[in-house]
Amino acid sequence: MNEQENFWAHEYAREYIRRNAAFDHELGVVCWKIMLAKAAKIATLLECGCNIGRNIGFLDTILPEARKSVIEISAMAFDFVTRQYRLDQSFKGSIVGSDFDVTFDLVFTMGVLIHIHPDELLGNMSKMFDYSHTYILMGEYFSRMPVMQDYRGKKDRLFKRDFGKLFIENFPVRLVDYGFLWGYLYDAAGFDDGTWWLFEKS
Repeated sequence: MNEQENFWAHEYAREYIRRNAAFDHELGVVCWKIMLAKAAKIATLLECGCNIGRNIGFLDTILPEARKSVIEISAMAFDFVTRQYRLDQSFKGSIVGSDFDVTFDLVFTMGVLIHIHPDELLGNMSKMFDYSHTYILMGEYFSRMPVMQDYRGKKDRLFKRDFGKLFIENFPVRLVDYGFLWGYLYDAAGFDDGTWWLFEKS
């Protein structure tokens, strides 16, 4: 594991779970309806970096029949989410270390790419692209210029940038939709001033 992966898998795993254990479910459902408003039928989906399954819970309400799969690097969070939800497939480890042999209608991250070192970013995005049959969605902190920001007093744990621009410039996709979830309205659902992009494979 690299420095960032070790931090999220071990060093900060318990504290992160504690900080992300309670959300406004109805508000989270509203957010996901906004993000998927222009997407066609989704029968299978994969969350890359699901933690304890906040988004899987929201999507169970919106897409109850969709088969849901996850990747999670923290053993503690992985054990929780695989007990809590009925999942089609699951992988305990990093995105780049995962090895699914199928594709999914929707592959997404929500506040995960910001924690990946910039040198490793395209490798993780490439894995997401390969896993996607149709859509890729990313919800992350935005900055026009790449910038590292201290996270809980730690350096090299949070990186902001224009993730949408990086993705569309490196992979054959078209932009379907994008938006901003203002924390003032949506913090209670865990969407902390996040910019999101929905892409479709060309």
